[in-house]
Amino acid sequence: MATKERKAISQFIEKHFLHFNAASLVDAAKAYEKHLEEGGKMMITLAGAMSTAELGIILAEMIRKDKVQIITCTGANLEEDIMNLVAHNHYIRVPHYRDLTPQDEWALLEKGLNRVTDTCIPEEEAFRKLQKNIYKQWKTAQDKGERYFPHEYMYKMVLSGDLVNEYEIDPKNSWMLAAAEKNLPIIVPGWEDSTMGNIFASYCIKEELTPSVMKSGIEYMMRLTDWYKKNSAGKGVGFFQVGGGIAGDFPICVVPMMYQDLGWRDVPFWSYFCQISDSTTSYGSYSGAVPNEKITWGKLGIDTPKFIIESDASIVAPLIFAWLLDM
Repeated sequence: MATKERKAISQFIEKHFLHFNAASLVDAAKAYEKHLEEGGKMMITLAGAMSTAELGIILAEMIRKDKVQIITCTGANLEEDIMNLVAHNHYIRVPHYRDLTPQDEWALLEKGLNRVTDTCIPEEEAFRKLQKNIYKQWKTAQDKGERYFPHEYMYKMVLSGDLVNEYEIDPKNSWMLAAAEKNLPIIVPGWEDSTMGNIFASYCIKEELTPSVMKSGIEYMMRLTDWYKKNSAGKGVGFFQVGGGIAGDFPICVVPMMYQDLGWRDVPFWSYFCQISDSTTSYGSYSGAVPNEKITWGKLGIDTPKFIIESDASIVAPLIFAWLLDM
């Protein structure tokens, strides 16, 4: 079979990314592509601040082109993509962030600017704008005796049209909007550890809302279990992990949970695994759990294609996605 001619970015990657982490990037991208071509499905997990890093510019296209079938992310990534959608013009970049003194940081706080590495999120334009609109979704559900997952409330908000007049970027660059339009399954473990999670808790403390209006992390694991069972036949489900932490730790455990705790012996392992992390492998750190170690936990099989790319995810992920989109 003739090899297809690739476009400019893919050609550059194939020509110059020949060794070390660069070669691992190419190997992981080709294996991801092969996995999809053979009928497999892929989960992408998002940790850190990838939404504030504007990964949505290319991730939204990955969603539209069916290169990802389910996403697991932190509550921060869920909300920060929408914050960028409605408040981008008010963001402030701080390229010299490594030189900031504690006094400089305090000055940013007093201006209502919450810093994420080199980018400051404006509290009034981003947090409060979302708060007003998401509260309406929470309160409506409570009044109707309904309850939903955190991402489902976000979907309702962006699909309602209430935010359209607030858009400050091209909506095609919002991965949450692309996901909502496809009703893409999303898993959000530890959602309480987010700005909207904290705001929701404050309403519960004030007794304006009840905690039960929000479905829980346990219910997310149950939802993921059901999804995995229905989608792991054939080539199976791959696991593309951007960063570490709960976004990766939570969903990968669904396989050993089904096998060991539920006794479902016919559950297949994750059929592809790639981890992008710039953490140095060491005892006690998240990145100490290299792919082979995951075999001992019943998450990956002996023959599962496994890749580690030790580099900055804000560099690596867009390049791999560019390969998959043949850019």
